[in-house]
Amino acid sequence: MKQQARKVQLTAVTTEVETALYEVRQKIYARAVTGWFANWRVALVVVTQAIFYGVPWLTWNGRQAVLFDLGARKFYIFGAVFWPQDFIFLAALLVISALALFLFTAVAGRLFCGYACPQTVYTEIFMWIERWVEGDRLQRMRLDKSAAGGRKIALKAIKHGLWIALALWTGFTFVGYFTPIHMLSREVMTLDLGAWESFWILFYGFATYGNAGWMREQVCKYMCPYARFQGVMFDADTLVITYDARRGEPRGSRSRSVDPKAKGLGECVDCGICVQVCPTGIDIRRGLQYECIGCAACIDGCDQVMDKMGYPRGLIRYSTQNALAQPGRDRGIGRPWLRPRIVVYGVLLLTIVAAFGAGLYMRSPLKVDVIRDRAALARETREGLIENVYRLQIMNTDEHSRRLKITATGLEGLTVIAPESIEISAATTQAIGVALRVDPSRVAMGSYAVEFHIQDIDAPRIRADEKSRFFVR
Repeated sequence: MKQQARKVQLTAVTTEVETALYEVRQKIYARAVTGWFANWRVALVVVTQAIFYGVPWLTWNGRQAVLFDLGARKFYIFGAVFWPQDFIFLAALLVISALALFLFTAVAGRLFCGYACPQTVYTEIFMWIERWVEGDRLQRMRLDKSAAGGRKIALKAIKHGLWIALALWTGFTFVGYFTPIHMLSREVMTLDLGAWESFWILFYGFATYGNAGWMREQVCKYMCPYARFQGVMFDADTLVITYDARRGEPRGSRSRSVDPKAKGLGECVDCGICVQVCPTGIDIRRGLQYECIGCAACIDGCDQVMDKMGYPRGLIRYSTQNALAQPGRDRGIGRPWLRPRIVVYGVLLLTIVAAFGAGLYMRSPLKVDVIRDRAALARETREGLIENVYRLQIMNTDEHSRRLKITATGLEGLTVIAPESIEISAATTQAIGVALRVDPSRVAMGSYAVEFHIQDIDAPRIRADEKSRFFVR
């Protein structure tokens, strides 16, 4: 009997999956919900978008505070200027982001998806606009089913007009991180946009409009790879959104005055609110599903129903598989957080963050490349000295001009032929010709290691050292 029941269950699941893959998409009319988690989502939407839309307009030292100038190959982030040679910092930042994502997922599931993912954030904003223009769930459903008329066309036009305006503003802001946004705004006002700026504003705006306005949950279900491999980072002690079937089943409708135990019912009144508020349209009562983005809207919706019915909150709640399997253990769900994978992720993350911070702190504003004169390895001067010629490519990554002095070591009696003081402007690269000379009576023929030292005259602690070779023949 158990084997037959299992076969029936597997057949039902397989049929459901195949149907979901091939059926025509059914539009989801997500219902508005209020509550603790909804407030968190609103707060994070406001914070993330205030940062995204506001940061390009900030100024720092007379320039845009955050600007990725691809043409000049300079990346300005407040007081720091990064060059292509600083790629290691970008790599470290990506590793930190990935490890943080793994850690948060292992601890509490898809927190990023539910609260901070751009797809979730912009879908939430577009849904706010949709509710403001067309009304809540039932009103939108009636509007879509109604015949085409002046009111329907007007409401749809207003909604899509606001969507398009927001999408274009988003594309404009995105391009403003790569083209100075004050200059970009003037070009927009005078209709003097360049081809590439126009393309990327329209492209990013179209992507925002299409993903957040039309595709919505389809992006999370079928296009985002994170939904597919998130299960690898879950375990039985990961906090996920769960339905307490022990409390809720058997479900059934009833009035507030009815004692569910007397009728043999659980606390789930089968109202369907948890499904109506879900942005991906799933039923959390069927268990954890890959379509669940962890937004916790179903928790807020269920808690509201529990309050109305006079039942305890938490029929749908954050919990773990182990906690649900052992009644009364929910109060101890914090203890399994200190499990091996969490410790490993945490230690790796702290280590890399510490190394990243130390690297930024010790990062020298001076960078030097030494290029030998390829015309001759060595030559003899009129004074009978052996001379090697070099070109020093000096980069000042700071936003302050510097006075530099060049010295060299590695050979006895080594003389440096270079300007006594070199003025290099802020955030620029300058090529300096330098010659090294030595008395041939002090050295034999061969190749010798030498090292150039470039030091700030006004701030001696700032220096750069670069090795090269000196040839005697």
